[in-house]
Parts: sequence; C-alpha cells; structure tokens
Amino acid sequence: MVLDPGHQLGNRHFRSEIARPVDAGGFEKECNTTGAATNAGYPEATFNWEVAVAARRILRRLGARVVLTRASNSDDLWGPCVDERGTIGNPGEAGPTADLRLSIHADGVATGSAHGRFRGFHVIRPGVLDGWTDDIVQPSRRLAVDVRDALEAAGFPASSYAGRNGIDVRSDLGTLNLSDVPTVMVELANMRDPADAALVESAVGRRRYARALAQAIRSYLVQ
Repeated sequence: MVLDPGHQLGNRHFRSEIARPVDAGGFEKECNTTGAATNAGYPEATFNWEVAVAARRILRRLGARVVLTRASNSDDLWGPCVDERGTIGNPGEAGPTADLRLSIHADGVATGSAHGRFRGFHVIRPGVLDGWTDDIVQPSRRLAVDVRDALEAAGFPASSYAGRNGIDVRSDLGTLNLSDVPTVMVELANMRDPADAALVESAVGRRRYARALAQAIRSYLVQ
C-alpha cells in the first residue's frame, strides 16, 4: 500500500518549483503547496509525516508492505509533485502495485466564523472523471467509509464545515485523479481550531490518528 504524507517541510523555500503546472487528470494544477500550520506554527507537513511514519510502523507489524511517497521531512527539500504522488503504486509503475493509496493531510481553514467553529476531519474520495477515476470510484467509496468509521470509532469528530457525514467528493485533486488503485485523501483535522491543534501538536494525538488509519486500512483489506 502507499501512504502519501502531504507536502514537504521545505516547500516554502522553493515556491517557483512547487508552482510549476503539472497534469492533475486532464487539466493542470500547481506541483505542490506549502501546506497549513497551527496558530502556534506547527507545520502540516511535519504532522502528515509523523502520522504516516507511525501508521507505517503499525502496518508493518501486521505484515503489510508500505511505501511512502516521500523519504523524509526535510526543510531543505521540496515535492514530490502531485502527478508523481498520484501514480506511485499504480500498475505499470516502478515498484510494487499497491492495494490502495491513502493521502494524509490536515486542513488550515480559519475557524471561529459566525456559523460556529470549524473543526474535525473529512475524508475526500474521487468523483467520477471519465477516463481517469471511473474504474476506482466504487472501491474508493468503500475505503472512504472505512476511514471515516475508524476515525469516528477512535473518538475524532467529523468535520463541521466540509463534506457530509465526514466524507467529501472532489474531482480537482491530482493525487486522486491520477490513481489507478483505490484511493482517498483525509484531512485529519483543522489545524486552526484550538481543540484540533492540541491533538495535532501532541505526540499522543498523532499516534491516535495513526492507529485509526491503520485500523481503517485493515478493515478495508479484510472485507
């Protein structure tokens, strides 16, 4: 399986490189972005990396073979671009073909609006994009439900502002559109919300997220 810890810590130092347009599924988008941060400055890239590494550790103990889409969380590096992230593990690509791809992120939407606090996770599954995602929409829907259910079972609240019942559908994300294996992206928290930020910044919280994701993957694969 492929775990995709979103962004890279050094992306902010390579703005021209990450702004380069790449294929995102029949249209172009920027290669990558800098990612979000908590109000205290804890970077999303670091959070994504720590959760992915912890989840990989759990999954390896269960006998899984896990590939990460980046090899480090370095302030001196950037990328890889979404077109590369979205194809790692596809049939015909270098390396083993994956059973699934899970892209790990956290949101950075400003909180405290007139409509209430913006907090919680949401799972993004690919919409139907003819010639791109039509072959993976159904298994990706099932994967999205398993991720949502595992996060809720672990005590994490579903998003108060994005998607419906913790699940959103999008067709504008290259990481999802370019996949030929079942895939979802998960925004594990809103880093700008104080309660979510406390979880994100905590080693205990990050391990909780990792355990939930590993459980979701296990549930999906044993069905």
